[in-house]
Parts: sequence; C-alpha cells; structure tokens
Amino acid sequence: MKKSLYVSAMALSIFAAANSLPAAAQSAFDQKFVNYPTYSGDDLELSVNDNGTQFRLWSPAAQQAVVLIYENGHSGDAIENIKMTFDAPTGTWIASSPEKLYGKYYTFRVLQDGKWLDETPGVWAKAVGVNGKRAAIIDMAQTNPAGWNADKGPEVKNFSDVIVYEMHHRDMSMHPSSGIANKGKFLALTEPFTVSPQGLSTGIDHLKELGVTHVHILPSYDYNSVDEANPQFNQYNWGYDPLNYNAPEGSYSTNANDPKARIIEMKEMVKALHDAGIGVIMDVVYNHTAENDGSNFELTAPGYYHRHWDNGNYSDASGCGNETASERQQMRDYIVNSVKYWADEYHIDGFRFDLMAIHDVDTMNEVASELKKINPSIFVYGEGWTAGDSPLAPERRALKENVSKMTDIAVFSDDIRDAVKGHYTNAADRGFATGKPGQEETVKIGIVAATAHPQVDYSKGNNSKFPYASSPEMIVNYVSCHDDLMLTDKLRKSMPEESDSVRQAAAKLAQTIIFTSQGTPFMFAGEEIFRDKQGVHNSYKSPDSINAIDWNLKAKNLDLFNYYKGLIALRKAHPAFRMTSAKDIAKNLVFDKIDSKKTPNLISYSLKNNANGDEWKEIKVVFNGADHAQSVNIAKGDWKIVAIDGKISPEADLGATNGGKMTLAPYSALILAKTK
Repeated sequence: MKKSLYVSAMALSIFAAANSLPAAAQSAFDQKFVNYPTYSGDDLELSVNDNGTQFRLWSPAAQQAVVLIYENGHSGDAIENIKMTFDAPTGTWIASSPEKLYGKYYTFRVLQDGKWLDETPGVWAKAVGVNGKRAAIIDMAQTNPAGWNADKGPEVKNFSDVIVYEMHHRDMSMHPSSGIANKGKFLALTEPFTVSPQGLSTGIDHLKELGVTHVHILPSYDYNSVDEANPQFNQYNWGYDPLNYNAPEGSYSTNANDPKARIIEMKEMVKALHDAGIGVIMDVVYNHTAENDGSNFELTAPGYYHRHWDNGNYSDASGCGNETASERQQMRDYIVNSVKYWADEYHIDGFRFDLMAIHDVDTMNEVASELKKINPSIFVYGEGWTAGDSPLAPERRALKENVSKMTDIAVFSDDIRDAVKGHYTNAADRGFATGKPGQEETVKIGIVAATAHPQVDYSKGNNSKFPYASSPEMIVNYVSCHDDLMLTDKLRKSMPEESDSVRQAAAKLAQTIIFTSQGTPFMFAGEEIFRDKQGVHNSYKSPDSINAIDWNLKAKNLDLFNYYKGLIALRKAHPAFRMTSAKDIAKNLVFDKIDSKKTPNLISYSLKNNANGDEWKEIKVVFNGADHAQSVNIAKGDWKIVAIDGKISPEADLGATNGGKMTLAPYSALILAKTK
C-alpha cells in the first residue's frame, strides 16, 4: 500500500520507554508511557501445558482484568469469567485454569480509568473464531500437514537471486477459466494440473512454468473488512486492514467457523509451494490497525501501541487513520516476535513490510537479524516511504534513503518504476519505455540499483539525488504492483492511440529493463499474460470481475508469456545480472556514451569481465524506448543474439552478428553475448 515468539520461556525484558525513545522525540502524550515495564515472554497471551491453561495479558495501566471463556467462536454468553491478578514487575495480568481448554474460546476485558473496555481476543491470538472476535484454544501440533517437519523453502544465497511474483489469493483462482476447484482459498495453490479452457497451465503449475522463485502473497493474516460468516457474498479486499496479526484470514479457508481449518490449509499451501521449489513471502502491515480506539491494541493497553501528536490525536502516516509506535519497546518486541512466529510456525520465507518507513530503523534491523537466526534465506523488504507525516524523526524512519543504515533489508525502487513507465500519479504520463525523453539518467539509477557509479549522474535523477544503496541487494526493481495502475492499464491509458500489440512491445521492453537490472526483480501477477483491471487503479475492494485473472488471456498472449518466461530463465542462468556488490557493478557495468539530447530514449551498456563469474565474457544490453527505430554501434566481435525485436532466447540462438551498426525496432531491447 503506497498511500495507502520467540524468546526463552518466561524471559523478562523490563525497560523504561525512555530508553528506546529519546526525550527530544517524546510528545506530551508519550510521557505517560515512560515508566511502563515491558514483557516479551513466550507465554503471551495463552499457553496450554500439563498444568492446564494459562493466560497472561500485558496491560500495565489497567486496574482490573478478566478472561471470559466461551463454548462458541462468535455467539452465546461466557461460560466462565476468570479474574486476573496483576504482576507489577512485568506489567502483565495472569490467570489460569487447571483444565486444558482445547475447543473453547476466550476474550480479555480490562478496566482502565474507571471504565470497562470492550472485549478483545488480545493482540497475540494465534487461532480465532469466525470474524476474529474471540480467540480459540487449539492444539497447534494438530495443524501440521503430513511431512511438515521436513518442509523447507528454497535456499537463497543472495537477495539478487530472488524473483518475486506478487499475487492475491482471489486474483489467481476466482475466474471460471482458472480450472481451480478451491477458488479464492489457500488450497487453490495446492491443486496440480489445473488448466485454462485452452489446456494451458494455471495456478501453481503456471508459477512453476514461469520460473519465479518466490510468491509475495497479499495479506494473509486475519483482517477486518470481509465477513467470514457469509462467504456466499464473495467479498473482496486486499487485506491492508489488520485485525489479528498472528492468525490466518478465515475467508481464505474452506471453513472459517473451524479455527484449525484456516491454519491447516495455509500450511498446506506453503508446503505445496515449497514442494514446487517456490518460496512464500508474506505481506505484513504492522504500521497501522484497522480501527483506532476499537483495535485490539487499544483495548489492551490504550494509547501505548500507537503514535499520537501532542494534542492526543492519532498520528496518521499510514493514511488509514493511525500509525503504530515501533520505537516503543513492547511494540518493537511485538513486531519482531510476530514475524518470528510466522517464520517458525508457518515456514514463511520472507516478509514484505507495508509502508515500512513508518517503522524505525532499529526495529527493522532487529527484525532482519532475528529472522536470519531462524532461516538465513529469509528475504525482508518493504516500501521505503510513508503516506503522511509522522512524529518519528525522518532520520529514524526506515525510508529508502536510510536503507544503507539497515542490514539484510531491501526497499522498492520508485526511481526505476516511474522512469520506465511514467509517474504513478498521472495515468497519461509516459516513461522511457513508452517514448518520453529525459528519463535516461533515472533509468540508469535503477539499472545500477541506486549504488554509486562513475557514469551515473544522480543530480539528474527524478526521485533520488544521491546513491542511497550501498549494495544492490538493498533494491527491489519493479514497474507495477497491486497499487495504482498495473502495467497493462498504465500502457492503455498512456498510449491510447496505439494497439495492444504496440503496448505489449513496450511491456516487453519495460520488463526487460527490470529483469536485466541489478537488484531484485519484482512483477505483478498476470502481467505476463497482459491481464488488466479495467483501468481501476485502487482495486482494494473492487469485485472479482475487476481483480480476477482471466486465464483465457494466456493463450491469446502466449508470445508475451513466453517472453517473460525467457527473461526469467536468462536472469537465473547468468549471474552477471545478479551482482552482489556496488564495487562489482562500478567495475563491470559500463555504459556506452550516448548524447540523450540528440538521441533520447536510447540506453546501451555492457556487463564485462565475466561479471560475477558469468560464463559469458561480455553481455551487451541496449534499450530503445522511442516510437521509432534507432541504431547503435556495437563493437566488432563474435556476438550471439539473445534478444531482438521482441524475441528472446536464453540460449542465445537467435542468430549471430559481427557488430557494427545495429538497428532496434521501436519499444524494444537488444541483448547480445560474447561467449569468449
């Protein structure tokens, strides 16, 4: 959205909030939290063992607290009301039952400032009833699919080896042409051999055929906007409205009334993708909550988890009504322990942080550090911006400009995104790949992954004026995602006079730039078959008729699909496109001298010296973003043709050339290889 646990048992972590939030950064509102103790034990908020069922709720300022036990996940009165006792050193309230209350549900309620707040499942519910209003008590060991203990995602040596495919559960499977039985469900990606009406692969087999290494799935935790009790209404939402951060979304399960079903089925999806060699990246939205005063955070520890201005109003850097306060120790612990829980319990291979710059740099560094201890292959990245101002000082924010202050974290490149296809705020605006001059230097910033390069003039950059990445592994390159106009719609609105065949030529060029650039390439689901969303730029709650991928398009646009497939195969086969240090890029990536004022929309460069251990001695990459043919001089030599005129061959068998003057068709790329 652009504008849009694990420590040792009973471990205590008691800090004054002032230790993590400098006095200069505290608002008058913050002062009340200075002496709050914090607690990060692994028994928040439920544990079941041979001694029965124990509850522990962090609510330092509450005057009383109770646990209510229910037979049902969403209706009926409480069958038991257990009074909790306060443990002052930890700021937690404790209660227990001698029984293992499996099959029961619970909520907490606290008395604060003389007022009983509404019931809440707490912030740590790992299983919930329908619509997530009550937490469920289940045996998590019973939720593991066969073979789960041996399940493991793909090994990632370097972030630059990752190829990300962003998708939404419903988009992939809801259309009648998908051939998928469990439409809109976690289980959709467990079904093999699904095909379109024309017999072409869909679903998980399509992903395998395409060759991506990871799927980035839009929010899969329990979110607020969809009524799980009425699946027949086929409601749609992206899910950027968090309710219960540590339980899966019920509308993606076959039975939202069964707390185990959503957990089992999500794990089955993860395992199926892992068995196919594909990693699973989870889109996480810790930066804000779906509700303000009614959020689970506010109903357990009012005011603490969110940032406020001096007047007590919620700050709103998320553009969604509030923002969380990651710099406060209990919130920081919460974010860190939550992602660790998903990585450990669900074998998640990566996390994409929505509006990551709302979080502070220290929190994000701790996130990455702790996750790497669980799985060295975990990939963490996020949006390096906010959607509004924040009380958190800019130098502390996890902004893209601060990415070099972080370790094992990447940010999206809006530089290459806007320069290649046109600015996201203006549907009609064109970019380098669609004929707009003056974008060459910003495209180069993207090509070198925002690292320092002797031939790139950052003063001419559109979005960035300095090399903010100290490593290419800090950058994710893309031209479109779920936000704003996806690529097909952008091309149709910015090139209204052209045919789809011309637009597809521009799409091929745009993606060739992305997939041959240094950094990590990222693509949006369905772009490879020219899927559109009927011009809707913010389809977060649009119906399936707008969002679902029409798999008939695969047969219609098979040439485009095969081009994407070839691009991915080329990148995976040649490490020259996947350098891991800024030094190597500066040494081995050499731009040819082209006067962009005389010859706009033309970029040419070489990857030399068997870059990054590549078997090819030199790779020549040329982009023509003009609406007319343009020529470039290629050094004499024995060159094999890898890509030309909208065709691509990872094996470089499209012919050969001795160099000299070569002409590129409008909106096209030329890739040559010197093998010795």
